[in-house]
Amino acid sequence: MSGGGRLAVCALIATVAAACSLLPLVGEVGWIVQAALLLAVVTGVGAVARRVPVARPLTVASQVAVGLVLLTVVFAREQAVAGGLPSPGVFRRFGALLEAGVQDVGQYAPPAPATDGIRLMLVGGVLLIGLAVDALAVTFRSAAPAGLPLLALYSVAAGLSGGGADWLWFLVAAAGYLVLLLAEGRDRLAQWGRVFGGPRARPGGSAAFGSPDGSAPAPLRTGRRIGALALGIALVVPGVLPSLDGGLLGSGGTGEGEGGGTISAVNPLVSLKENLNQQEDREVLRYRTNAPDGSGLYLRLVSLDQFDGTSWRTSVRGVEDVPERLPRPTGLSERTGTTEISTNVSAAGSYEQKWLPMPYPATDVEIEGRWRYEPVGRMVVGDDGQTTSGAQYSVNSLVVRPTPEQLAAAPAAPGALLREYTRVPDSLPRDVKATALQVTAGAENDYERAVRLQDWFASKGGFTYDTTVSSGTGVTAISRFLKDKEGFCVHFSFAMAAMARTLNVPARVAVGFMPGTPAGGGTVSVSIKDAHAWPELYFEGVGWTRFEPTPSRGSIPDYAFPETPAGEEPGAAEPTARPSAVPSAEPSPQDSCAPQMAGPEGCAGPAPQGAEPPADAGVALGPVLLAAAGVAAVVVLPLTPMLWRRRARARRLRGGRPLAVWEEVVDTAWDHGIPPDESLTPRRTAERLVRTGPLEGAAAEAVHRIAGAVEEALYAPAPRPVDGLARDAARVRAGIVAAGGRGVRLRALLAPRSAARVAWALSRRRAAVAARWGALLRRPSRQQG
Repeated sequence: MSGGGRLAVCALIATVAAACSLLPLVGEVGWIVQAALLLAVVTGVGAVARRVPVARPLTVASQVAVGLVLLTVVFAREQAVAGGLPSPGVFRRFGALLEAGVQDVGQYAPPAPATDGIRLMLVGGVLLIGLAVDALAVTFRSAAPAGLPLLALYSVAAGLSGGGADWLWFLVAAAGYLVLLLAEGRDRLAQWGRVFGGPRARPGGSAAFGSPDGSAPAPLRTGRRIGALALGIALVVPGVLPSLDGGLLGSGGTGEGEGGGTISAVNPLVSLKENLNQQEDREVLRYRTNAPDGSGLYLRLVSLDQFDGTSWRTSVRGVEDVPERLPRPTGLSERTGTTEISTNVSAAGSYEQKWLPMPYPATDVEIEGRWRYEPVGRMVVGDDGQTTSGAQYSVNSLVVRPTPEQLAAAPAAPGALLREYTRVPDSLPRDVKATALQVTAGAENDYERAVRLQDWFASKGGFTYDTTVSSGTGVTAISRFLKDKEGFCVHFSFAMAAMARTLNVPARVAVGFMPGTPAGGGTVSVSIKDAHAWPELYFEGVGWTRFEPTPSRGSIPDYAFPETPAGEEPGAAEPTARPSAVPSAEPSPQDSCAPQMAGPEGCAGPAPQGAEPPADAGVALGPVLLAAAGVAAVVVLPLTPMLWRRRARARRLRGGRPLAVWEEVVDTAWDHGIPPDESLTPRRTAERLVRTGPLEGAAAEAVHRIAGAVEEALYAPAPRPVDGLARDAARVRAGIVAAGGRGVRLRALLAPRSAARVAWALSRRRAAVAARWGALLRRPSRQQG
C-alpha cells in the first residue's frame, strides 16, 4: 500500500475511533456502522481523485458531492431525483430532520432513542468530521491540524454526557489520532529513501526504518515517546485537578457542568451546585397561591427514575398534548384526604427552562405556548424550543394529607411498578444496603423504614450540609458520601432513594424548587438558590410521597415526622428544628388564609390573583461575555491571516526601505501563486516576476527599479536614498492582482501563503530558546568537569 493510501486508511480509523465516544449517548449502535461505511466510500473517492490527479480543492469537492449523495440515499431517497440526486425537497427534508433531531436531543436524556433526526445528526456529523480529517491529513498532507476536528467530535460527546465521558472512549479516540500521526511520520520518512537501514532497505519498506541493531531510529522513537507522554498527561491531569472532578454528579446525565444559572432540560441537575454556590442570588419565579400552608409547596420540575449505580436520570418516555384535566395520580386512593389549590406563577425572562415548575401533583395546567405532557412523571415539557422564559401560567394541584397510620398500613406496590422502581445495579457497593439495613433495623413496615432513613440523614447520622463538597465519581460515590457525611441536597436525595430501593421500597428523585419566601402583596418569590432535589417514595393508596433528608433545607412533611417512643418526653425524639423555606407569620384571628396570602389588608380571597412578574435581574454578564468571545473567535480566527498580511504590508511600506519593500513584493507574488526562490538574485527575481506574472508596462518597470535599489543597498559602499519605492510596490501589486483570476485573488486575500512566515518565525524562536536552555543546562556539567 502506498503512503497516501495508508494515510487515508488511518484517517478513516481515527475518525471512527473518535466517533465511538458518541456510542453511550444513543441506545443502539447501528448508526456508527452506517457512518463508517459511508465514510469509507467518501475516503475511497478521495483516494481515486488523488491518483488521477486533480487539484486538491476539486478532490475535496468531489468527496463533498459523493457524501451528499450518500446522505440523500439514506435519509431522503423519496425526495431525491432518480432516487439519489439532491433536489430542493431533499434539503427541506434535511432541515426538517435536523430540527426534529435538535428537539429530540433537548427532550431525551442519554441514552436517547436513535430517531431519524438524531441518526442524521450523528451520521452526517461523523461524515463531515471524517471529510475534514481526510482533507487535512491526506489531501493537504498535514495530519497534526486534523486533531482539531477529532477533538471537536470527542468534545461534543463529553459535553452531552455532562462531562462524564468514559475514559475508555478517550483512550480509543487518542489512539486513533496517534495512529494517524505515526502514519504521516512514516510517510514523510519514506520520502527520504533509505534511512540508516543498510543495503537491503528500500524506500518506504520496513527495513528502511530500522537501525543496524534492529531498533527503531531516533525520529520514530522520539515520536512514540512524545505520543505516550501526551496521552499519559491527558489521562492523569483530569484526575489530579479538583476542578475537573465531577463529584457525585460527574457521571452520566446528572453531572456538574456549565449551566449559567439555569437547570438543563436534558440533565436538570447539571448546574444545581453552581446555582447554590452563586454569590449573587436572583429571582426566577414569583407565585400567588390559596394554599392553607405554603411551607410544603415545592415546585417540581422533573423526576429522575433510572439509577445505574453512579447517577440518576429520566427515563425515555413518550409525550402527548396537555389534557384539559390531568388524570388522577397513580396510586392515590379516594380515601386519602386531599385539598385542591390554585397557584398562579410568573417566570423571569432570564429563566429559560424546558420543564415547567409546578406543585405536585398537578390536576390542571393553563399556559400558552407549545407544551407537552409526560403522563408517567406528570411533567409538562416545552416542545420545539418552548421555554419558561417570561411565561405566566396557572396550575391547580392537590395537597395530599396522608396519615402515618395510612402510610404504615399501605399494601405492597403493584408488581410492574415495584420491579421498575426498586431496580439497583449489581455494581452498587454492598455497604449501601448494609447501611440501610442497619439504620432501619427494627422497622416494621416501609413507612417506618422511610422515616428512619430520612431522620438519620437529617439529624441523627451526623451529616453536614455543604455545597462545596465533591464526593468523587464511580460506583463508590454513594459509599464515599455515607462515609464522609458531607454534601448538599443532591447527595442526600440520591443516597436516600438508592438505599430505599435496596430495601425494596419504590423510590425516585425529584428536582425543582423549594417554596421560596414571601415578597409582599400576597406573592412568594423563588430564587435560583431555592433550587433543590428530594426523594419521592411510593406508597399504595397515597402515591408518590415527598420526604426531606437534607439538613437545614426545606421542610419535613407532617406525615414524615418520627413518632415519639413510649415513655419519653414529648418532642424528645423530634429532630432538631429546621428553618422552613417559607418563614411562617402568625395570622390574626380574623384571617383564615395562609401567611403568603395575607396582604396589608388581610386575606385577598379564596382564589389567588395573578402573580406579578418577578423582578428580572436580566441576563447574567458572564455567559454574555463568554458567548461574545466565542462569536468573536469564530469571526476573527479565519480572518487572522488576512489581518496579519495587511499589518505586515503597512509596516514594510511605511519607511520605504528597499529591503523591506522588496520583501513585500516577493510576498505579494507568493500570495498570488509565485513562490519565492532564494537562490536567485534580486535582478533575476524581477525578471522571473515579469515573465510569470506576467507584468507589463509600469508594473514591470517598477519591479526592476525596486530590484536595482535592493542590489545597491546590498552591495554599494554608500547606497543612495531612493524615493517612491512604496508607490512602485503598489504598482507591482496592482499588476500581479490584475494578471490573476478571481479565485487567485480571493485566496491571496483570505488565505495568503506568505502567512507561513509566522510559523517559521515561531519555529526559529523556539529553536533559539531551546538552544539557550541547552547551553544553560550544559554549563554546570562543564564547570564540574
